[in-house]
Amino acid sequence: MEILINQLESSTLKCPGKELIGLNCLGCGLQRSFILLLKGNLIDSFLMYPALIPIIIMFVYLIVHLFLNFKKGAKTLQYFYLLNTILIIANYIIKF
Repeated sequence: MEILINQLESSTLKCPGKELIGLNCLGCGLQRSFILLLKGNLIDSFLMYPALIPIIIMFVYLIVHLFLNFKKGAKTLQYFYLLNTILIIANYIIKF
């Protein structure tokens, strides 16, 4: 696991928006938050990019829903999408 984390840390992508215009984008912090989560720093990961954990939960739910076809799965995924959108925009505004 340590090798994977080191590889991810050494190969993070630079944000083209930040490089070109000097402003953070809506996804800035996602990679660093994911690395912190892999290291077990749950709180630091959440503070870096609050939408990461709900996004992961949403994708896990989506995969399970595709196999088990939950009765209200599509509606639940819409709520997840809305929650994640709100978290991403709120994080962007707070960090701006």
